[in-house]
Amino acid sequence: MDHSGMTSAQLLKTSPKESAFCGQPAHRMGSPAVPCNVLGPPPAVWPPLDFVLGALACCAACVFTNPLEVVKTRLQLQGELRVRGSYHIHYRGVLQALWVVGRTDGLRGLQKGLSAGLIYQGVMNGVRLGSYSWCEALGITAVHGGSLLSGAGAGALGAFIASPAYLVKTHLQAQTADAIAVGHQHNHLGVSDAFVTIYRRDGLSGLWRGVNGAVPRVMVGSATQLATFTSAKDGVSHSQWFSANSWLTALIAATISGVAVAITMTPFDVISTRLYNQPVDEFRKGRLYHGFTDCLMKVCQAEGPLGLYKGMGPVFLRLAPHTVLSMLFWDLMRQQAVKDK
Repeated sequence: MDHSGMTSAQLLKTSPKESAFCGQPAHRMGSPAVPCNVLGPPPAVWPPLDFVLGALACCAACVFTNPLEVVKTRLQLQGELRVRGSYHIHYRGVLQALWVVGRTDGLRGLQKGLSAGLIYQGVMNGVRLGSYSWCEALGITAVHGGSLLSGAGAGALGAFIASPAYLVKTHLQAQTADAIAVGHQHNHLGVSDAFVTIYRRDGLSGLWRGVNGAVPRVMVGSATQLATFTSAKDGVSHSQWFSANSWLTALIAATISGVAVAITMTPFDVISTRLYNQPVDEFRKGRLYHGFTDCLMKVCQAEGPLGLYKGMGPVFLRLAPHTVLSMLFWDLMRQQAVKDK
């Protein structure tokens, strides 16, 4: 699961006539918010354990997709508030950027910010899945449009609480050698040093700097993904190319949904990255942007509307594999948990 705010329950939903929980009727409120097994009905798992397994599954997927997060961050910071042609272009696309980072920073450079990313995934998804399950237990998801609102709301809450980890992740992923540096360089020594430095300099509120860009980003991504994944999965299933429970069906649906999410979410992602990474003055105010709207206007004025779509390539390439890997890891861990029980 990624930070788009969609639960695995919706990701594996097979029909709009079924609930988000493996085809069970929507009026059954005792079931946890868990994903359907792509190969069959899911084993029963104690709900709190299921939330932990879901967070761990997202962390496992994060290990594989983190290099794309590094590249995305660099592309979104490249040429910040500068007209195209007035700055040197270090990164020209996903593959070239991966090669440049690997050549300059080594293989470890491709996993920069991984520790902070794992913290973010664990906290964000634990809060999000727990909140969504609570909404399901209250019957909110059974109301028309309730699933969409619950998914977006739960995602926004998770993004808010886990925002400090995303702030540190952005700082660390932007850091690199001067030869290929883009954006402000915070020069943290590591995850713990970053948290301590930000807290000492900006106070507790400084750890939530940029959250005003993160919350709308998650809500837009969640709403788009919820609206497109299920319909895409239904369309692929009805085409009878693959069986409805095939992992290929889920992969194709995730890819189709990924296109829609990348188009709608990338502008918010760019703004979020810029707000998180900007330097701060002695009054603890951002030196480049005063907030979400100010950032939006300045990017459009200096870089043009296409400036809001920097890094869309890695955003898209990350979404589908991260979604499918999260589901598969979750499914495997749930099956093992049942065996152990």
